[in-house]
Amino acid sequence: MSDTTIRTTERDTDERTEPAGEHLECPECGGSLKSDSGRGETVCEECGLVVESDEIDPGPEWRAFDSAEKDEKSRVGAPTTKMMHDKGLSTNIGWQDKDAYGNSLSSRQREKMQRLRTWNERFRTRDSKERNLKQALGEIDRMASALGLPENVRETASVIYRRALDEDLLPGRSIEGVATASLYASARQAGTPRSLDEIDAVSRVDKDEVARTYRYVVRELGLEVQPADPESYVPRFASDLDLSDEVERRARELLQNAKEKGVHSGKSPVGLAAASVYAASLLANEKVTQSDVSAVANISEVTIRNRYHELLEAEESIRTL
Repeated sequence: MSDTTIRTTERDTDERTEPAGEHLECPECGGSLKSDSGRGETVCEECGLVVESDEIDPGPEWRAFDSAEKDEKSRVGAPTTKMMHDKGLSTNIGWQDKDAYGNSLSSRQREKMQRLRTWNERFRTRDSKERNLKQALGEIDRMASALGLPENVRETASVIYRRALDEDLLPGRSIEGVATASLYASARQAGTPRSLDEIDAVSRVDKDEVARTYRYVVRELGLEVQPADPESYVPRFASDLDLSDEVERRARELLQNAKEKGVHSGKSPVGLAAASVYAASLLANEKVTQSDVSAVANISEVTIRNRYHELLEAEESIRTL
């Protein structure tokens, strides 16, 4: 074999072993390349030259024929989340003193696992910022659970608190206060608001501090929080009072008429929502007392009576037009 033939063979071998990711175009005709995952090859779309073969398949080695089987065979971990201070990426050591087969550990192994848990907890919170974040996110999760708020609200509240911590808004304010304000702002942004009285019932700080911290956080972070809509409270009140869909629909109509007449301006959205539910229940012949509505909405009966008359007057004035 001549030297020219050997050099040509070596050049062809180098071209074939060159990774496909380095090829931008076909080495023969200059055409574009296409990856065929079924055959594990990279081929030219113009001349059909196989540029790369026996490619590594990055997909799973198993097959699944429905979503349930796919979830069962999948070996990936839980998704990252802002609701945990380490985003859920750290290792957790279970509290059960049992091995993988369910057998109880010996006393020596239990002592070893307890030491590992202690050191694992120390490594998870290496500095004061992480300890602060861990305490605050735990507080947000506790209050959100007590208020029945969905996971997206908790996630947004965690993001708001992280921003407040990164922008150094916590000095001079309590961790619980900023956490409560973040949850309150998140609930309003998501359209599932809770009143300050409801927030105060589950928070470890008083209502005045929550309101003050909330205004500060919203101003400093530039959060866009729309005024609470009274209609957003109606479904929850109607559900807690076990009222029908007809009552909920009539309550929404009353509130829409009140907005049209400008009655809602300057009024508490919680009071208007409670009064609309009470008025709608009477109009739909589903008797409910003012004290029942007051207990559910955490608003005084006097407020319900005053707003109740205003809603009916707005309704009457629109009908007479």
